[in-house]
Amino acid sequence: MATFTFNIALGKVAYYASLPAANDALVLMALEAAGLETDAVLRDKDDFAAVVAGTTNEQTTVTRKTLSGVTATVDDTNDRINVDAADVTYTTPTGNPIGAFVLCYDPDTTTGTDADLIPLTKHDLSWTPDGNTFSLAINDFFRAASA
Repeated sequence: MATFTFNIALGKVAYYASLPAANDALVLMALEAAGLETDAVLRDKDDFAAVVAGTTNEQTTVTRKTLSGVTATVDDTNDRINVDAADVTYTTPTGNPIGAFVLCYDPDTTTGTDADLIPLTKHDLSWTPDGNTFSLAINDFFRAASA
């Protein structure tokens, strides 16, 4: 589950997870532990370029991952919607320690910049890539429930 949902994405995550456009995707980016800004600061950022404009840095040696198997499932029993994706594997990852991952919506994977990526959710994770294969389990990365 998400540590928090970015303000720009409140109420929109399930829609973006339905991947409504022809060339869109959900993309996972790692953030370095050193310099990671507080949740209170990060949640107000409206695009990924803004997320990494302050002291927060993307950890680029593990590469960005496009999520596959994305589903948005209505759960009438618990009065919520669950958004899930296939797990992500990093093979022989290296680089600086990671403090969190950010999941962004890319409205057009054929063009654009980090300013076009809409940050949806932040997930805290303390991990130092050490060359060993690492599998990141993604279980209902987002849930929205009625009040």
